[in-house]
Amino acid sequence: MVAVSLLRGVNLGPHRRVRMEPLRAVYEGLGLRNVQTLLQSGNVLFCCAERGYAKLGARIEDAIEREFGFRAAAVQRTASELRDVVARNPFAERPNIDPSKLLVDFLGMTPDADAQARLTALRVEPEEIRIVGSELYIYYPNGMARPKLTPAQLDRALGKLPATGRNWNTVTKLAELAGRIEASEK
Repeated sequence: MVAVSLLRGVNLGPHRRVRMEPLRAVYEGLGLRNVQTLLQSGNVLFCCAERGYAKLGARIEDAIEREFGFRAAAVQRTASELRDVVARNPFAERPNIDPSKLLVDFLGMTPDADAQARLTALRVEPEEIRIVGSELYIYYPNGMARPKLTPAQLDRALGKLPATGRNWNTVTKLAELAGRIEASEK
């Protein structure tokens, strides 16, 4: 099975810096195959056995903590799930959506009713949030540099639910690369 691991908070500033070569080595050390990275922001594609997939996130987080000295939440999606994320984009049919202003927040699981209520109660116009399964699609029409909707607000609304965001261009590139790896594995 082909999967993608999305790490939260790596290489976003002077702290929690991770070079991609040692990061790939961590994943390979866990027995994962065909490990590849995209960009410098904690996007790791790999092949793994399906039966070990459910507990993989915790193993990855533990290995990163051992190797780099900090814990980074690792949210996984299979290649099929990534294709679904692209297909379910609630903004896809809207004209004039700038893909560079669309963010997908990948969540560790589907938010419970309380978290969904907190998310929908946020008043952050002109930004728009759509909850679709275990993803939040957030459109920032004025860009992400100074948004009204802040990461801290999202964290409070989600509670302890792990989440990590990727812009739409990265999401589609990850889905494309995962598909290529899938094809090469057949």
